[in-house]
Amino acid sequence: MTDLLHDLPNVERDLFRVPDSGQLLPAILSSHAPRFLLLYGSLRERSFSRLLTEEAARLLRAMGGEVRIFNPSGLPLPDDAPETHPKVMELRELTQWAEGMVWCSPERHGAMTGIMKTQIDWIPLSIGAVRPTQGKTLALMQVCGGSQSFNAVNQMRVLGRWMRMLTIPNQSSVAKAFLEFDDNNRMKPSPYYDRVVDVMEELFKFTLLTRDVAPYLVDRYSERKESAEELSRRVNQAAI
Repeated sequence: MTDLLHDLPNVERDLFRVPDSGQLLPAILSSHAPRFLLLYGSLRERSFSRLLTEEAARLLRAMGGEVRIFNPSGLPLPDDAPETHPKVMELRELTQWAEGMVWCSPERHGAMTGIMKTQIDWIPLSIGAVRPTQGKTLALMQVCGGSQSFNAVNQMRVLGRWMRMLTIPNQSSVAKAFLEFDDNNRMKPSPYYDRVVDVMEELFKFTLLTRDVAPYLVDRYSERKESAEELSRRVNQAAI
């Protein structure tokens, strides 16, 4: 290792790690059903983002997953209520419980809805030493009132990266969503429905692939360095 690092004077040698494929093969695989939290971005009585989310939930359950859907009704605006608000606590507890997530928003004025963004804004990057979303999988969907668009999923993809999530490549955008559900609020057979199946299948596979090795996948040199410096400060402070 010393010879390999001779031309990297800025690297802390003790904290540098060569990626190890063996670390990607956990000795013990989780046996419980993969856990998924689904969020949707509309409070309308016949919310198509909720109906699409419910279709996704049915698919994930059929694949063997454990699924919970968060109802955003009653969730306050960010900074307009304390973190002890019951809906905020419910959302944060579900986020920590989940191993993967689905975010589904309508597109409104060319963007995700404020209801969708409010839910994401209440999920912190860290709670104490815990990063509740880091290393977890994420799938993205949107419903459109008119022609197909990808503005909402593209915005949410940026947020997923910001939340340090493993956002899967596939995504779903349902055009003219009001035409895609029957009188029983079930999605009609169509290429749009087939894409939802594709997305949930991919999310499930990525979750199985990564959930037991997520801590290794998101183990970062800069954070190891920061942790070492914090430890040094604490030790030195205690010695004063």
